[in-house]
Amino acid sequence: MIAVPMSGSTAIGRTRFPAVKLGRRTSFWLLAGTLCLLLFASSAPSPLYIVYQTEWTFSTITLTSVFAVYALALLASLVIAGSVSDHVGRRPTLLFALVIELAGMLLFAEAQGVAWLFAARIVQGVATGIAMGTISASLIDLEPDERPRLGATLGVAAPLAGLALGALAAGLLVEYGPDPTRLIFWLLAGAFALAIAVAGAVPETVHRAGPWAHSLKPRLSIPPAVRGDFLRAIPCLIATWALGGLILSLGPSVTAGVLGQTSHVIGALPIFIMAGVSAIASVRLREAHPKATAQGGLSALTLGVALALVAIGESSTALFLVATAIVGLGFGPAFGGAFRALSSQAPIDQRAGLVSSILAVAYLAFSLPAVAAGAAVTPLGLRQTTEIYGAALIVVALIALVLSRQLQGPAPITPAPHDSASAA
Repeated sequence: MIAVPMSGSTAIGRTRFPAVKLGRRTSFWLLAGTLCLLLFASSAPSPLYIVYQTEWTFSTITLTSVFAVYALALLASLVIAGSVSDHVGRRPTLLFALVIELAGMLLFAEAQGVAWLFAARIVQGVATGIAMGTISASLIDLEPDERPRLGATLGVAAPLAGLALGALAAGLLVEYGPDPTRLIFWLLAGAFALAIAVAGAVPETVHRAGPWAHSLKPRLSIPPAVRGDFLRAIPCLIATWALGGLILSLGPSVTAGVLGQTSHVIGALPIFIMAGVSAIASVRLREAHPKATAQGGLSALTLGVALALVAIGESSTALFLVATAIVGLGFGPAFGGAFRALSSQAPIDQRAGLVSSILAVAYLAFSLPAVAAGAAVTPLGLRQTTEIYGAALIVVALIALVLSRQLQGPAPITPAPHDSASAA
């Protein structure tokens, strides 16, 4: 769901294509917008799940499974093909991914049943995984020299902003627009057709680096020096992403079935508020120490989930929305802090494998607990399932908070002896 910039994707040359219509700065911002659009599209189905469920009468576990296959397909493509653009070039890889994404939007627009939804989400997940890795590398390649961390910052903030805006826009169109299960996807199909044209005009930043097939292999590895911190960070990854998976898959169902709100706009608000607040918090805290960011985020996450459980018990929509805002203060900073604490310790030549390992845990936590929640709804009911899920998240978050105190974080930078001598 969040595009984490992959270190090691350094620009090694100018494009070999003879004509480039867009400058580097313009391309940088348009690619950031494309990344936002991709995650906009990924959250657009969330307010529609309850509509599909009513129209085609399928179970809640089917609903959460439709959600989960996207995350699993995204993880597979990101891990297996995340560095393919280093071999064939950024531009052709992005064009390929956007064409696949366009096909996914057309599948959604013409969906006739649950099988179509599974196909559309798998196609969308594959496209998003390939595009995220490519755009994240391109943002680092093209970032302005005077703002060296801007690419990495947008690699986190743009996806979160896209998640927020996509859910809200879909909720508004479902509530007030015609043909609610199709209009949003036809509009997105047009937007991705435009994005394909934009991608064809951005400058290439890499030369080919060997046969492209060499890049199609999983890169999961944890450097020995980081293994202790990686294990300590796992509860943080699970707490943040499992909560995100619940809100994106069952958030609208909770507002309708537990809080009694039938408005699709209100159903989309928990996603909009959580992701939007998280995007702002991630940008504002980008310079903070990762260990402190993770601890503060986990504290906010725990408080937000506890408040959400109170809101569910009191059937208070207003309190539930306040709780999602507090959760948003925790989600992005907690994950971002843990991620930076781990990645800053890894040698550059081992960082890509570590990032893939982090994302593997994150996206598994994003998808599998949501499916388990969907399976539990039938015997337990939506309210009790949500309460149990929330209580489990609080326990995991508290464990993560205790373990986060032991994270090493970035190693202090000390001058080499010859530097000290020359300075003297």
